[in-house]
Amino acid sequence: MTGRGDGSADAAGGPARHVPVLLGEVLAHLSPRGGGAYVDGTFGAGGYTRALLAAAPDVRVLGIDRDPDAIAGGADLVAASGGRLVLAHGRFGELDKLAENAGFAPADGVVLDIGVSSMQLDEAGRGFSFRFDGPLDMRMEQSGESAADIVNTADEQVLADIIYHYGEERRSRAVARAIVAARTGAPIETTRRLAELVAGVVRADPHGPHPATRTFQALRIAVNDELGELVRALVAAERILKPGGRLVVVTFHSLEDRIVKQFLARRSGRAGGGSRHMPGLVGPEPSFTLVARGAVAPGASEVAANPRARSAKLRAGERTGAPAQGEDEALALLARLPAPKRRGGR
Repeated sequence: MTGRGDGSADAAGGPARHVPVLLGEVLAHLSPRGGGAYVDGTFGAGGYTRALLAAAPDVRVLGIDRDPDAIAGGADLVAASGGRLVLAHGRFGELDKLAENAGFAPADGVVLDIGVSSMQLDEAGRGFSFRFDGPLDMRMEQSGESAADIVNTADEQVLADIIYHYGEERRSRAVARAIVAARTGAPIETTRRLAELVAGVVRADPHGPHPATRTFQALRIAVNDELGELVRALVAAERILKPGGRLVVVTFHSLEDRIVKQFLARRSGRAGGGSRHMPGLVGPEPSFTLVARGAVAPGASEVAANPRARSAKLRAGERTGAPAQGEDEALALLARLPAPKRRGGR
């Protein structure tokens, strides 16, 4: 899970509550320059934003977050920035529109830290984590359908598909069956009750994560349409980045990383599509070149200091002068939940 924050007392606005993941690597790949305009699409506690503001005295940053608590919590940083920071409440899937409205387009760089923030995980009332007992919520925007709504109203097959596709939980059908059986007596309304329910049907690995980890991840992704938002954010970043502008994305599980990897491969002309006997068709002119050849992972020292960084991967690309390619149905398919159907082995 993510940790969007910065413990540096030298950053604008003073110390924040959490340590940002891969901060040095993010800055190295984003390569901020004086006078540049940058978009932090996942503001959180402001970790990457603080570092960008500290990189040069005339850097400007637009911080976007769908969580109103994050925007409210950034007020002191805005005040300390001398007019160089603007915060916008919204989804990063609309970062192109938000950037245009705030005067940050075209942009010199976009950074995205995908997933739930440490602040959300550590607040029991938000219902993101089974480490604390709290309401089964998981809504980043604090509005709309909650995890409890899905758990208590979705039919068994839909629940199984959510848990299997978004959580990669092999025991998804057994978990869904247990949920449906349990909710007939009383609604499942707390994180503790759901975690105990899942632990009753998923075997615990003494060296692995809690048995409910994958189910909680799946519900959170479904509640917030996280994969769909990621696809929209990548396409939006392509639209607003100027030639030479950098896109840097930090992900925390294989579903996210797969989408980013495929996006950069397709946009850089490295997605393949042919063979030596039948070469692929010539596609659009590449809109990105790869900055990082493959994924960048945190070092052992960072993982030891911040265990939440252990699954992080960074990928980066640099915008070319080619036109933006726009919506991509193949990428969108990666983010969609398959139509409910029976699968073996669950």
